[in-house]
Amino acid sequence: MARGKNPYLSEVEARVPVKPYTLEVRPDGPTLTIDPADLPDEGIGLPGSIMAALVRAGVEIEHTCGGVCACSTCHVYVREGLKSCGEATEEEEDMLDGAPALLPVSRLACQTVPDGTQKVVVQIPSWNRNAVREGH
Repeated sequence: MARGKNPYLSEVEARVPVKPYTLEVRPDGPTLTIDPADLPDEGIGLPGSIMAALVRAGVEIEHTCGGVCACSTCHVYVREGLKSCGEATEEEEDMLDGAPALLPVSRLACQTVPDGTQKVVVQIPSWNRNAVREGH
């Protein structure tokens, strides 16, 4: 699948995982094992991103901009393993400023690539889950 690109942002060099790790989706999503030999790269978000893993697993999450860090609809809370995700770029932080219910553990799923050193637990905010389930 062809990856979209935001022409206003510089390329992001994300650390990729070096060993398998677990990605748990709360409150009622799957628990995934992410293998660095088969990183999710679904053409949405950065290769190996939480967004790519969710899309591959069939988890519905809003991503209006196609995963190019141009909106905040893929906003998630990283409840565990945040240190393994690297720091948010200034561009990601700018997009998060427009997200409702922002918390210190807020990240954009399209820009967050865990490095595999810790289990990662993400929570899709209830306002996003409701929008997906109701078909808005």
